[in-house]
Parts: sequence; C-alpha cells; structure tokens
Amino acid sequence: MIIVMAPGHTEAHREAVTRRIEELGYKTHPIFGVERTVLAAVGHEDKTPLESLQSMPGVEAVIPILKPFKLASSEYRKTPTFVDVGGEAVGGRRLAIMAGPCAVEDEAQMMECAAAARKHGARFLRGGAFKPRTSPYSFQGLEEEGLRFMQAADAHGLKVVTELISVNDLELIEAYADMIQIGARNAQNFSLLKVAGRSKLPILLKRGMAQTAREYLMAAEYILSEGNYDVVLCERGIRTFEDSTRNTLDLSAVPVIKSQCHLPVIVDPSHAAGTWRLVPPLARAAIAVGADGLIFEIHPRPQDAVSDGPQSLKFDTFAAMMEDVRRIAEAMGRTI
Repeated sequence: MIIVMAPGHTEAHREAVTRRIEELGYKTHPIFGVERTVLAAVGHEDKTPLESLQSMPGVEAVIPILKPFKLASSEYRKTPTFVDVGGEAVGGRRLAIMAGPCAVEDEAQMMECAAAARKHGARFLRGGAFKPRTSPYSFQGLEEEGLRFMQAADAHGLKVVTELISVNDLELIEAYADMIQIGARNAQNFSLLKVAGRSKLPILLKRGMAQTAREYLMAAEYILSEGNYDVVLCERGIRTFEDSTRNTLDLSAVPVIKSQCHLPVIVDPSHAAGTWRLVPPLARAAIAVGADGLIFEIHPRPQDAVSDGPQSLKFDTFAAMMEDVRRIAEAMGRTI
C-alpha cells in the first residue's frame, strides 16, 4: 500500500501513521517529495488492515500497489531515481559510462585502464577482484590485492565498481569500492541480495541469464526491502537458443523495465556480445532505446587477458566507439 500524506500534515501525524503501520506488522519506506510525502507499507500479502489508515489525521489517501515488486515500482515512486555513487550520479540527462578489465591482473594494467577510461568519457572504473567462474580451474581473482590495484581510479577521479560474490567479503569490498556489483550468476542468490540491501554502498544489479523482467525486478526488490534504495539495474543479455553471440542482448527490456520501474537502467554490451566487434553497434543501440549508461570491458592487451579477452576493447577501439556514443547521446538529448 501507498499512504499519501496530506499537504500540511505535521511530523506528529507522519510518526503516528508510521507507528500504526509497524504495529500492523508491516515495514515503512518513506519518500519525501517536493509536493507530497508518501509512505510505502510492505510486508504481508494481505493489505486489508492498512485500509484503516485512511481515517488517520494527516492521511490523504491509501492506494494499493498492484505490482508484485512494490518499492521498485513506478507506482511507488513516480519520478526516476538518481543514484549517487560517491558524488557521481547514475540516471538523469548525463549517461554513466563504466569501463575497465574483466579481471584485475596487476597494478600497471589498472593504471592504464583508468587513464584510458577517464580520457574517453568514463566516470567509473570497473574490474573484478573476486571472479565467479564456470570452471573451478579458471582464474578466480586477486581478491584484496586486486582491490588495492583498483585504487588506480583515485588518480583519475573515477569511482570503483567491483563484484561481490560472497557475504563474507562485504566489509572488505566496502573498504575499497564506491559501488558493489551483483553479477548475473547471483541475481537470484537471495541471501546475497539481502546482504547487499544492508550495505552502505550503491548496488549495480545485473540481470540473471535466464530471468524474466518481472523476476529481475523482484531481485531488485530484495535489495530495496532491506533499506538500500540506491540500486542501478544492468541488462547484460540473456541465454536463448541463439549461439552466434555469447548472450542475446534484450534491448527491449530497457524500455519495458523503465515503464514499470523508477530505477536507472544501464546496458553491458560486452557480456552480451562475447566478441569485441559487436560491442560498438550494441552500445549505440542501447543509448537509442533509452539506457542511462553503459558498462564496457577494456584492456591494454586483450590477447593476453586472463579473462574475457575476446570481448574486451582495445583503447583505440574504445575511443572511436565513444565518439559515436557521444553523437547518439546528443541526438537523444543526453550527454556524457
């Protein structure tokens, strides 16, 4: 349910309504808007007890949220959410560009990637210090040493985005990163999603490789319901019968999700493509359908990369692509 507070209501009115919501066994999630204050009451499926709030002083209306994802729904928040990542916004007119290697390998690599990312328009340095791999024999990441190497971002004014794969590593990653990524393999790891929801850092949630849009938004709901409202969604391709690409980039998901949800949505063309040649056209298309940003894999020497070399862009290719992205962004009324 959404409890819309009346104009001119007092703080005492709002506190009384909040207490009553919690007495009835629900959680309260407030939004303080310019014109209205809204309290979302979530918890039990049966919302009938909340109808009695209509008669409380200071309440204008009690409205049911019809979507199963309550806090992610545009019914709950009518205006798009801007997520603040250490002073850099995701959402709004300016596109969020994230770039870096799939896996952190050494300090020199990260310094090169950070310089190239910043030079060509990125504001975020991505990189994996902990790597969830299909094979147990593949490179698993440098862990804390990799996180230290990612501090190369500081010299270029970039924000660090890195993946959390275990609840045990949350405090360590919080000490180094500005944004936590939850990867596709963990998009329905509900224990991990709940822990991310209690983090002080914004969350970049990638779509699971077999998730429907509704299931994806329910995954975001796990994070939001724990009190972390700074969530950015990332479409990275889904698994289909098509085998000419690593995944099938579902660009239709961008407008579909944005029509139902207030959270910003970015696109990862690198993991969708699986090969660097397809990344630039997919990036251009993503901006055209309304994505709020892009996340790329770049590497100074893709042929030597320990992970995802074939889909990583060389710096000159990244630079050329970003010029195209700028032009399309301008045509769409956006900037980089």
